[in-house]
Amino acid sequence: MISIALRQMMARKRQTALTLLGIVFGSTAYIVMSGILLGFREYLVDQLINNDAHVRISARNEVIHEDSLDDRLLDPGERIRWIVPPSGRRDHARIENPSAWYNRLTSDADVSAWSPQLAAKVIFRRGTISEAGKMIGIFPGRQEKVTVIRSQMIHGEFRDIAEGGNRLIMGEGLRELLGARTSEAVHVTVGRGDAVPFKIVGVFQTGNKAFDDSTCFAYLSDVQRLNRTPGVITDIAVRLRDVSASRAKSDFWARISQENVRSWEETNANFFSIFRLQDAIRYSMSISILVVAGFGIYNILNIVINQKKREIAILRSIGFESRDIVVIFLIQGVILGVAGGLIGMILGYLVCLKLETLNFSNPLIQTKTGKMMVSYRLATYVQAYLLALVSTLVASVLPARSAGRLAPIEIIRGE
Repeated sequence: MISIALRQMMARKRQTALTLLGIVFGSTAYIVMSGILLGFREYLVDQLINNDAHVRISARNEVIHEDSLDDRLLDPGERIRWIVPPSGRRDHARIENPSAWYNRLTSDADVSAWSPQLAAKVIFRRGTISEAGKMIGIFPGRQEKVTVIRSQMIHGEFRDIAEGGNRLIMGEGLRELLGARTSEAVHVTVGRGDAVPFKIVGVFQTGNKAFDDSTCFAYLSDVQRLNRTPGVITDIAVRLRDVSASRAKSDFWARISQENVRSWEETNANFFSIFRLQDAIRYSMSISILVVAGFGIYNILNIVINQKKREIAILRSIGFESRDIVVIFLIQGVILGVAGGLIGMILGYLVCLKLETLNFSNPLIQTKTGKMMVSYRLATYVQAYLLALVSTLVASVLPARSAGRLAPIEIIRGE
């Protein structure tokens, strides 16, 4: 029956080629679109992971509820009825015991690097221009191991602030807002005391406009002195060896400490809703390709069966059962599905290779240049192959069943 199926396919080469092309283009389109969407996701996740810590340990804050002060004002068993219940937030402006965290992180085999930080809200002044922003005090050598800030420098070197002496690395957007240039000084104040001059020794650009327009880095001791909080840190940025373990690690640390511990997934939860939308679009596209390809294959096979009625009548008259006719056309569907899926996988891979050579850069971001990122996940190619095979088999069932029901006498009478 395989030889009969092949002979029938070769007898109608144009129709067979059209059917095969429909399957090939359907699976190719799925691979290319999935590669682009998943590549964009990988690019975005890479930026989220590398621009910030995998896990951030911050000074905790507590929302004050009606019963938050009971343990301080009341004896056991007593209750108080508030006319105006307390509200607000109790902030802890520092990590209480940073040394314990340093020891814990140093001895943890899952931790690749960590960097203590002091984040202070400040006002930048240059002449008559003032801008509110944030100054982050860090140890440059440690910060470079946690993020990719070193590769995002567009002027100067990140380690130029390692010497201290009121030097800072400023975001490109903030520099433009202040109208400042590298090597110039800006005055910085935390709102109390006199403004302190800081020299701009470098400029970075992460591509996150909100961050670039408001943030600068300086040596930790300089920021502590400006903020009048010697020895204080507000955050510890942690990089793990396995980024996929960040959620579990942050949950574990949160249970054994009083600090606020958040993983990068929790911090960027809104982006995961975008990923879910991408998946919905990709799966909707798959269903559309399945339906279109299925109808195309069904119509072509249905035409082929109508053109081969005489051959079917001959096969039935010499002893072929109706199920044998069904098997013949199902064999044709399997051959078309397997061949179309394989060719579509190869063609999709080649198209993705070509797309990967295209420039992918943003003229607004000086440090983000490169090629388009395309995903080559094995699961995408397997899904494309199964899409081609399943759509072909489903589209072959109805014509094959109708062919198997034809009786020789009906075919001859129709002729």
